Amino acid sequence: MSERVMSGCADGLITLGAADALWVDLTAGSAVPTASGVFTSSPASARVGYVLLGCHVVAMEGVSGGQRSVPEIEVRRAAAELNAVAIDRRDLIRVGPFRGASRAECHEETPLRWRQRIARELGGPERAARLGDGRSYPLAGIGWRQLLVEKAGVGMQRTWWLPRAVVRLLDAAEHSETQWVQAVRTRQASAAATEPPSRPRQGRDAGGRQTTSPEGPTASLRPYNKELEGQLYSVLSRKPGTSRRVAGWACAVCRTAPAAVLDHCHEHGYVRAPVCQSCNTQERPDHLYSNDIRVANRYTRLFHTDTDDWLRHWHRCPGCRARTTLPLPHLAAWTAHIACRSLRPTHRAPRGRKPCGVLRVSWTGSQQAPRSCLLTVAVDFCPSGEHRVLARVPYREATERFRVWLAETAPAVAAAAGPDRLDGLPTQFRPVIADTSGEGQALF
Repeated sequence: MSERVMSGCADGLITLGAADALWVDLTAGSAVPTASGVFTSSPASARVGYVLLGCHVVAMEGVSGGQRSVPEIEVRRAAAELNAVAIDRRDLIRVGPFRGASRAECHEETPLRWRQRIARELGGPERAARLGDGRSYPLAGIGWRQLLVEKAGVGMQRTWWLPRAVVRLLDAAEHSETQWVQAVRTRQASAAATEPPSRPRQGRDAGGRQTTSPEGPTASLRPYNKELEGQLYSVLSRKPGTSRRVAGWACAVCRTAPAAVLDHCHEHGYVRAPVCQSCNTQERPDHLYSNDIRVANRYTRLFHTDTDDWLRHWHRCPGCRARTTLPLPHLAAWTAHIACRSLRPTHRAPRGRKPCGVLRVSWTGSQQAPRSCLLTVAVDFCPSGEHRVLARVPYREATERFRVWLAETAPAVAAAAGPDRLDGLPTQFRPVIADTSGEGQALF
C-alpha cells in the first residue's frame, strides 16, 4: 500500500484524505465501480458524523487540531462488502424517470434518496440549474454513471436503467442511513446514552469479531410473518404510518433488502407482503398492455431458479390461493414460458441451437368470464418471419395445467391452496389494471 494511504494513522484512525485513497485502492478490482473523493467532496463535508460506503456507514471522529478522521477498519470492511457484490449488466431495473415522481429539492444536507438525486443530475442542465450548481454527488461511494444505461422511451422521452445488484445496494444504503440517523437521534435524546452519538455501540461475538448493536446502521430488519394477511390494499394504503411500518420489514421475497412497497394483487385487491423495489420490479411483466405481454428472460428466475419463493409470494393473496391460480398476466406468462415450451421452435446458432425470437402472449376476454377467455402464444422477431402463433389455450385449460404443475413443482404451496382453505372471498373480482405507459411501480 502506498505511503500516502498510510499517513495520518493514529489509534486505528486515518485522515479523510487517506481514507479516500484507501477506498479507491481497496475497490480497484470491484465489479461495482466506485467514486473518488467520497470523504472529502460534497456531500461528505456537509453530513456531520458519517459517510456512506455502499450499505456501510462509516463514522467520523475528531482529532487534535479539529481535523476529522475515520476508523481504517471500517473503510476496509465497507470495501470488502462492496467487492463481494456481483453484477449482471443485462439484468436491468428502470430507475427513472417516472410520472408523478417527487419534486423535492435534493441538496447537500438531504439524505441519500438516490433516485431523486439521479433524476436531478440527469434531468437536463435547465433542471440542474434550478436545483443547484449541477455538481455530481457520489452516491454511497458508487460510480453509478459508469453503469447507467439510457434507452429510448415513449416518444422522445429517455429512460434510465441500472443493474439490479446496484439498485439493491443503493436501496440498502438508503435504509442504513435512515437507521443510522434514527439511532443517533435516539441516543441524543436518551439520558442513559454514554457513547458519542456519531458511533454505534460495539461489542464482540463469540468468535472475537467486532459487532454492531441493533440500534446501529446494521440493525437487523424485522422478518415478515403474515401480519398483513387478508387485508385489502385499498384500505391499508390509506392508513397513516403505513409507509413507516413497511420500511421496518425485510423484503418478504429475497429476505435480505429492506422493504419499500406493499405488493398486492390487482385482481382480488389483497395485500401480499412488503417487498423491496428490486423484487417488486422483477415481478412485473415486461411490456404489459391491456391484454398483451412480452415474456422476458426474467421468467427463467420466476418459474425456475426461484420458483418456490415466488409461488409462495403470489399465493399470499387469498383469492389466488383459494382458486389455485395466478393473476391473469402471470398465468399468461407461465402458459407461454412453461406449458408451451415444447412448441417454441429453435434456430441454428454458433453454439448449438437457439430458441426462436421472443415469446409474446395475448388474451381475449378476462378471468371474470373464464369460458370466453383465450390465451394466444406467439413468437415475435423470428429471423425467417415464421412461427407467428404457437398455440391458443383456453383460460380454464391454462389454470388446470398450472394446478398440475404447481403440485409437482411446489407441493407445499399447492397443499395450502384450494377453495376449501379459505372462506369469505370477495364476490366481485377487481379487473386487471392495464399499464400502457410502462411507468407504474407496484403493478402485480
